[in-house]
Amino acid sequence: MFSYYDKAVRGTAHEDMLVITQFLQGMVGKQFSLLNFYKEIPVSYDATLLSVENGMAEFSVHEYQAKVINMEKKTLIYSHEMSPFPEDVIGEAFYVSSVKKRVILCNFGYARIRSVLRRFVRVQLDNPVEAELLFEGDILKGNVIDLSLGGAAITTMSADLLVPGLDVNMFLKLPAVNNNSSSEVGMSATIVKVVGESAPYTCIIEFHAEKHSQQQIAYYINQRQVEIIKELKEIDS
Repeated sequence: MFSYYDKAVRGTAHEDMLVITQFLQGMVGKQFSLLNFYKEIPVSYDATLLSVENGMAEFSVHEYQAKVINMEKKTLIYSHEMSPFPEDVIGEAFYVSSVKKRVILCNFGYARIRSVLRRFVRVQLDNPVEAELLFEGDILKGNVIDLSLGGAAITTMSADLLVPGLDVNMFLKLPAVNNNSSSEVGMSATIVKVVGESAPYTCIIEFHAEKHSQQQIAYYINQRQVEIIKELKEIDS
């Protein structure tokens, strides 16, 4: 849901593209590490640079990497140890084939990958988890759309009570695995920020969970990871 990199410019966008392409021309046959995300799960495999021509670079990639590049229409390339610049690189997808395990990238630019700073594994939820935020004399209901052991993104129809920095008590209704029941997980939390000018708003929450609540959330996240990885494997090539 949220961008996991920042764009960076060293000269002009065109100058940067030329410098990156020139560097890649001297790296044919070398391996690079690519990064994409599928429902907040990182997909990162090594790729071999096969050729560079007319500003386009062809890579031999892992099948799963190709599938996600095809969805995102771009990929991030971690800064190579032989690179003359410290920034990572982003490239747009010109051609993708998960069957042939080939991608052709173009329109290169510099980027700074922010996702490496994540302290916790994060998962996107296809079926939102119900959440209740408790305020003095009021309860605000919302849906968790993005969850980690350290916090969540929650959509709400009102932002009147959502003040960044405010500590609240909250409950999550985590679905049980393989049945229709759910378990209520309570904890304290801090409102980090609110995104959006109109409803639905997205509220970013930081958890301060006790050990038992952490274990329940961790178990749910692990199950969701398994589901996401299975989905990725089953995506048609």
